[in-house]
Amino acid sequence: MRPTTVFANASATECERLRGLLRGPWRSAGRAVIVLLTLHGLSPAQIGTLMECDPATVRRWIRRFNACGAAGLDDRPRCGRPRLGGGRLTVRIAALLARPGPWTVPRLHKYLGRPQISRRTLYRRVRQVALWRRPKLIARGDPSRHAVEAAIAKRLRLLPAGTVVWAADETHLHLLPHVRSSWTLPGHRPHIPTPGKNRQLTVLGALEVTTGTFVYQLGRRRAADFLDLLQQLATAFPNAPAAVIICDNDQIHHARTVREFVAAHPGMHLWYGARYSPHDNPIERIWAPLKHYIANTAVSWPARRRQVHAFFRNRSPSQLLTTAAPWTSPWFPTSYRQNFWKAA
Repeated sequence: MRPTTVFANASATECERLRGLLRGPWRSAGRAVIVLLTLHGLSPAQIGTLMECDPATVRRWIRRFNACGAAGLDDRPRCGRPRLGGGRLTVRIAALLARPGPWTVPRLHKYLGRPQISRRTLYRRVRQVALWRRPKLIARGDPSRHAVEAAIAKRLRLLPAGTVVWAADETHLHLLPHVRSSWTLPGHRPHIPTPGKNRQLTVLGALEVTTGTFVYQLGRRRAADFLDLLQQLATAFPNAPAAVIICDNDQIHHARTVREFVAAHPGMHLWYGARYSPHDNPIERIWAPLKHYIANTAVSWPARRRQVHAFFRNRSPSQLLTTAAPWTSPWFPTSYRQNFWKAA
């Protein structure tokens, strides 16, 4: 049964915060409430009690509303000293930040012609139009990317029912720990020892984009290890009428031994995505949690390999499929998630 009355339960601190908002960023909304309460028949004295202000203040905002309408509830321009740096300083700052470069407050001060303001004042003006954040590296892209994606989507529609579609890629892990931000105790910064000699491990993997089956191979960045991965893919679904492996344009994918292996298996097809477009491949989204899983851990070389096995052993196909989200890849038709052929 629905309760007859409901009361707000707020602490004294929260009440003061609400009062500050009504007198600060939301002051125009508070004035609008005053007008609405007047329209409901409340007197200025009653409204002043509710809004915690003087009745003279209530009458002043009612007169402004009657004279200028809703626009009269806004603050009027106030006279005062001109802002340091001029009124167009933020526009000049935004124009500079639109150009790539390592922009800092001293560098902005120099390129602005060294205006007669302090660095702290310039910092406050910069914060009005900009944020301090790290740039993002992006691939340079392939001019024919959209044509390649459209060709892959078109060829996928022509495949027979039961065809297995794999997304293949590789990533590199090192014995030197990946360092990531994490929660630490106050006054204590964790120290992670570095190995005397760094080593690299390549993880070659392939995701079946309908069932979430994941096949991987640990080795090095060479064609022989990619051939071992292809051999696993050839035997993963033996009853499938065809198997399509979509990968990037790495040189190991174009090796002569790889071409000979694909030619010897008529049901296997190796397709290549657009150049310099790693985000098209859904398996790229699996490498990030893998590196996060092994981050901040200094282990031996055999233990590093065991970490990789443990990562994939503890994740089900549905979890890997959700992480990869292949339906967001431009390789696949727009109706992929709702209407896609069943894997063998």
